[in-house]
Amino acid sequence: MIGPPARTAGRLLLVGLFTLPLLFMTLAAFRPTGQAITAGLWPNSLTLDNFRRLFAALPIGRFTLNSLLVVAAAVPLTILTASWAGFAMARLPRSTQRRWVLLSFLVLMVPGVALWSSRFLVYNRIGIGGTLWALIAPAFMGSSPFFVLMFYRAFRRIPPAIYDSARLDGAGVLATWRQVAMPIARPTTLAVAVLAFVLYWGDYLSPLLYLNESRRYTLPVALQLLQQLGRSDYPLLMAGSLWASVVPLTLVVLAIVAAALAERIRARHQRSAVDATDTRY
Repeated sequence: MIGPPARTAGRLLLVGLFTLPLLFMTLAAFRPTGQAITAGLWPNSLTLDNFRRLFAALPIGRFTLNSLLVVAAAVPLTILTASWAGFAMARLPRSTQRRWVLLSFLVLMVPGVALWSSRFLVYNRIGIGGTLWALIAPAFMGSSPFFVLMFYRAFRRIPPAIYDSARLDGAGVLATWRQVAMPIARPTTLAVAVLAFVLYWGDYLSPLLYLNESRRYTLPVALQLLQQLGRSDYPLLMAGSLWASVVPLTLVVLAIVAAALAERIRARHQRSAVDATDTRY
C-alpha cells in the first residue's frame, strides 16, 4: 500500500512536470537579450525590455483586442446554439435521438481541412470574408458537434418528470430550457465555455485563411510573426507567449472572482428570503 506522504509527493512531482514549461517560459521572458538560453533556468538578471521590444515590433494591443472580441462573441454564441441543439435532441423520441447522435458522430469525424475551401467561398458570398465575423461564424452552429453532444448528454440525464412538471406549470420550450435545463447543466455549460474559449483563443489557421488584412489578425498569428522576425530571439518569443497566456489566465481569475461574488450574493438573498418567511409565520 502507498501511504499518504508518497501519494502527495507523487502528485507534487506530476504538478511540477506540468508547470516546469510554464516556469521556463516565464523566466525566459524576463531574460536579458543575448544571454544564452542554456545558461541555466534562472537568469542572471531580470528585465522588462523584452516586453517593450514586443510592443514595438508588432501591434500586440490590436491583436489582443481582436482575440478578445472573437472570444467574447464566439463563446456565448457557442453555449447558446450548442445548448439549444442538445436540448432539442434530448427531447426527441429515443429512436430519433439515436439517429441524430449517430449523425453528430459522423459530422465530428469530418476533418476540418475538408471544410476550408467551402467555408471560404460561403463567407465571401455572404459578405463576411476578411472580417472577424468569419472567425465567429462557426459559433452560430455550435462550433463543434462535440459541444452539442455534451449538452445532449447533460439534458438527457435529467429525469423526464422534471420536464413534465415544468410543462404542467405552463412553461414553454424556451422557458424549460432557460429555467430548468440550463441551471441543472451548469457544470456542462462551464466545461463547454472553457473548451470553446481554448478553441477560439488558440485558433491560428482561421485568421490566415479568412482574413486579408493584418490589422485584423489575432494573437496566435502574432506569435508566428514574432518567430519570423527572429527565430533565435527566444526572450522575445517567450515574452509574446507569456503575454498570450497571461491574458486568458487573468480572465479566468476574474471569472472565478465574479462567480464567487455572485454565489455569495445569491446565498445572502436566499438567507434573507428564509428569514422573511420565518418572521412572517
